[in-house]
Amino acid sequence: MSERIILDDAAIQRTITRIAHEILEYNKGTKDLVLLGIKTRGAFLAHRIQDKINSIEQQLVPTGTIDITHFRDDVDKVVQQADQRAFDINVDINNKVVVIIDDVLYTGRTVRASLDAILLHTRPIKIGLAALVDRGHRELPIRADFVGKNIPTARDESVSVYLEEIDDRNAVVIE
Repeated sequence: MSERIILDDAAIQRTITRIAHEILEYNKGTKDLVLLGIKTRGAFLAHRIQDKINSIEQQLVPTGTIDITHFRDDVDKVVQQADQRAFDINVDINNKVVVIIDDVLYTGRTVRASLDAILLHTRPIKIGLAALVDRGHRELPIRADFVGKNIPTARDESVSVYLEEIDDRNAVVIE
């Protein structure tokens, strides 16, 4: 199957810049702002957004990773058995504005799992959602506050995000 490039390296960089600006506007700066990237590619995107915010505001926003493995609804485990620290960050996120970062927003189930993980042990002031790509086909009433690109897709198509940190290239493709 051939791939169709939706975002190339330059487009991804522009998109990250725009999302960083939108997050700053949403939060009116960096005060109490925390970024949590959903493992794996969302975590790399969160650090890229952190770098961009730092270059804009000269403020290093606390950024961490959230692992939703034990909170997925397609895994046969009980949330109470889940690791209490599903997120890896060096600051307390209680009473903070948390922005969850993901690569592709699809059914909404990954986001629901990340919300479960966060809210099980913390109480942020507000939680926002940023996605590099929104491909539609939601199964839950979830929407992103910040979207890099909306891509209409068929359910049988696959949207892949490649990031140089792990894939040796930057691209968003439909396969």
